[in-house]
Amino acid sequence: MIRKLFSSGHTTGSGSTRKRDFEVQRIETFSDGVFAFAVTLLIVSLEVPKSFEDLLTSMRGFFAFGISFALLISIWAEQHRFFRNYGMEDGGTITLNAALLFIVLFYTYPLKFLFTLFFSDQIYGPHNSPLKITAHQMPTLMVIYALGFITIYTLFFLMYFRAYIKSDKLGFTPIEKFDCKTSMYIELIMICTGFCSLLFAILLNDQDSANSGMIYLLIPLAITIFYIFRKRIRKKLFPHSGYHK
Repeated sequence: MIRKLFSSGHTTGSGSTRKRDFEVQRIETFSDGVFAFAVTLLIVSLEVPKSFEDLLTSMRGFFAFGISFALLISIWAEQHRFFRNYGMEDGGTITLNAALLFIVLFYTYPLKFLFTLFFSDQIYGPHNSPLKITAHQMPTLMVIYALGFITIYTLFFLMYFRAYIKSDKLGFTPIEKFDCKTSMYIELIMICTGFCSLLFAILLNDQDSANSGMIYLLIPLAITIFYIFRKRIRKKLFPHSGYHK
């Protein structure tokens, strides 16, 4: 249903990006169901509070749930953008998308555990967290998260790369080729960020390994700078078209 709201076709100026598939595909419908299930997994373990204190504890978990939810939505939005722009449903794309959905489901609980752990003092009070993890195990947790992050955006990169190598068959305009390459570069930024976090998680001592997650906070700045750079190049190459990324 949500995809249908975003999938109405549009026509833009000469040579600008256009959406080539206006009907929601079965692969997208299935993907929406998987993402919905992943969101359900974020809250499925929550029970109806049996006391007012339990209710307050659940409410204090709002930010941990909110961050996890936002990350899942960002992945869904990227997947939605890909299929709306390119409408691919060949075997290779289906395989890559299936792998993406598998990783999303597999990493839902580690994602929930990680952010609940970070907010555990605020949720449960100091030293009252039911989550059990030692300082020696923290680097492993950050490595697990980094590997999932890297895998997800590597799959996105491969999906965009597959679209790019099929650009002539799909009838890409020069601008669409440029925008597809831009998307590939964005995925590379995400992958490199994940690798940097992974490296720090391995090299830092047990007490400081959690700080490797701070690297992800640089993503909005890095992508903003990159978009400004690519926008200027796009404007020079295609002065009569807008910027739709």
